[in-house]
Amino acid sequence: MNKIISLLCLLVFSIANLLAQTEEFAEELFENYPDFKEDKITERRIKHELIISLIEDLKAEAELEIMKVGESIEGRSLNLISLGNGDTDVFLWSQMHGDESTATMAIFDILNFFNSDEFEAEKKEMLSNLRIHFLPMLNPDGAEKFTRRNSLGIDVNRDALRLQSPEAKTLKRVRDSLEADFGFNLHDQSKYYNAERTEKPATISFLSPAYNYEKDINKVRGNAMKVIVKMNQVLQQFAPGQVGRYNDDFEPRAFGDNIQKWGTSTILIESGGYPDDPEKQEIRKLNFVSIITALHSIATGNFKDSGISEYEKIPNNDRMLFDLKLTGLGYDLNGKTYTLDLGINQFENDLKGNLDFYYSGRIVDQGDLSTSFAYEELDASGLKLEFGKIYPDMVNSKEELDKLDTSDLLKKGYAYIKAGEALLQQDYAEFPLNLVSIEFKLNENLRPGKDANFFLAKNGDIKYAVINGFLSDLDNPEQEIKNALILK
Repeated sequence: MNKIISLLCLLVFSIANLLAQTEEFAEELFENYPDFKEDKITERRIKHELIISLIEDLKAEAELEIMKVGESIEGRSLNLISLGNGDTDVFLWSQMHGDESTATMAIFDILNFFNSDEFEAEKKEMLSNLRIHFLPMLNPDGAEKFTRRNSLGIDVNRDALRLQSPEAKTLKRVRDSLEADFGFNLHDQSKYYNAERTEKPATISFLSPAYNYEKDINKVRGNAMKVIVKMNQVLQQFAPGQVGRYNDDFEPRAFGDNIQKWGTSTILIESGGYPDDPEKQEIRKLNFVSIITALHSIATGNFKDSGISEYEKIPNNDRMLFDLKLTGLGYDLNGKTYTLDLGINQFENDLKGNLDFYYSGRIVDQGDLSTSFAYEELDASGLKLEFGKIYPDMVNSKEELDKLDTSDLLKKGYAYIKAGEALLQQDYAEFPLNLVSIEFKLNENLRPGKDANFFLAKNGDIKYAVINGFLSDLDNPEQEIKNALILK
């Protein structure tokens, strides 16, 4: 009995020691990330042309093998980048959806890590045990327009059975040729997902996809779950409580489910939201750290010590987040005052060329929102909603706009300025009030789907402005409205 107890104590000590080593490695990666960040990528809206230039830069690295493995519908190349000499093949592909680029950015950071002179011991362990393959930007035609679907108008992630698109055919052919042991299916999800029943955004969500309707767990799927447990442990160091788990209902058309069924332990990673990170640069860093530590875990085999039960403890993904939530707001209607909560989101609208965007803020829900959360929340108890007014004077030029005292206008309840035709030709207003045409009619109907432009007042004194979904404390001029709208 004493011998058994001693062995169990030794096992527990060994597991604790391995966990500590993993956490230390992750901490060092996190701290040294600026050394590896690919500085040619600073924003999410990246194009195939940039990816090709980065791949060209990598061709000078002797340790890398680069191969064109296919083309998109519009003739853009699909490229596989491989390194390492091990017997275990790991295949990572990104941007199957053209507007989901966080992991594409992280892949080039990871390649910079492997091409650096740092972490030699850890890299040697990985590269001697693994053969690692990256296929960045699987859907370059979608990326060109920063849209989800490919040029055929289909979701490539629902083309695993028919294989109608060349992008899907390439993914299937590469997976089969590698017979990869592990696969990382790299995506982005909405920033409005949260970890179930918490106010924390699901900054990273995981899934070990089911390979049948029964959701059976065989060794292949179980290994993916164990790797996810390791990744979750690492992420809790840097984004505690901000990890979610996707629903695992079987989708027979999806690549993740089928690649799991074909024998590759498949880890789905979804990059969601993070406060004040519209270009997902912090989430990019979390991808970098968690993927490298996952590769190290596979190389050393220490993922095998993880329990599948720990995977099942990761909170489910929920979708109960707003950008802005106002609670307990007074709203007058037909002579009576009602108490409402408002949920407001700031939606992105791509500009011409799909390299930049502007925001349009809308009310998306109202009523009792006590089970919801938000990136920004204001207790509006004691405040009443007042709809914005139109400034009475016409403004015809930017010079005239610049002369206006916007702080004073907001405090007086003006949300709109009548603008001349020249000012109305822009996509949006680089100004803290909305610019409107002479024909514009005020909206005084509080409903989901309506623009979010109104004021919050106490005893007739305006305290806050909500312009295009952005909350501005009128006693705090440092708070900025990122943009307003052109409304005709």
